[in-house]
Amino acid sequence: MTVSQQTASQLAVARCGTVSALTLGLPAKCAIPAQKGALPKGLFVAKAPVSAKLKQRLANDIVSITMLALLRPANTGAEPGSGKVPEVLVLGLRLAAGVHDVPVEVVDLIAGQRKSGIVFVCVRDGEFEGTTREECAFAVRRNVPVRAGHIPVTKVFAGAWKPAGEATLEVPADAGAVGVTMDGLWDGLCAQAILDSADGRDLDARIARRDQIATLKAAEAKLARDHQRAKSPGQRNEIYAKLHKVRTQLAGFEA
Repeated sequence: MTVSQQTASQLAVARCGTVSALTLGLPAKCAIPAQKGALPKGLFVAKAPVSAKLKQRLANDIVSITMLALLRPANTGAEPGSGKVPEVLVLGLRLAAGVHDVPVEVVDLIAGQRKSGIVFVCVRDGEFEGTTREECAFAVRRNVPVRAGHIPVTKVFAGAWKPAGEATLEVPADAGAVGVTMDGLWDGLCAQAILDSADGRDLDARIARRDQIATLKAAEAKLARDHQRAKSPGQRNEIYAKLHKVRTQLAGFEA
């Protein structure tokens, strides 16, 4: 493919800022054509009950919503699997100027209206070394493990912001050849979005472990500060015992 042909191909696919299926590293056959990518924001408030505050956030915080890619067994080679994830949509959210955080409520609203998985590609203008650069963060909404018989719980997870040109999503070149199902493909994409890892195995357990480590580190920092401020030997000894217990637990998780 010549440079001019490559440029024309990039312009022919849907984009969110400078981000497209091609810049993300997704197969070209999964990319949505430019003329079919734009989605009206009103589409997501027409049928679902939405609060006035959330409507305002959708209107003011989101500049545009764009379908970037649609991953299916036919264009990825992945096996259908359990049928719970028949396809995965990659959706771009262009954030308005001054909006710096992943719009969790908006992600939850949109993802809740679709049975299949959605990887949200949030694009913002971020400040970096005195200049402005385009940055990208992935977000997904997935079920949180609960005990049998309990009501299912969903949660929005978001990854770290990175330069838009460095944001990629890995899909096996021939997923079917290596035994990847759509369920496995979805877990792999979620792992990339949440943990910055292409390995989707035991994902829920790894997320729980990461969150537990974060909780323990926060407790460790607080107890360390409390220990420094404590004035009586009794208080210091009591706090140190708690600090030692937290550090022991933390070492076990990090081992």
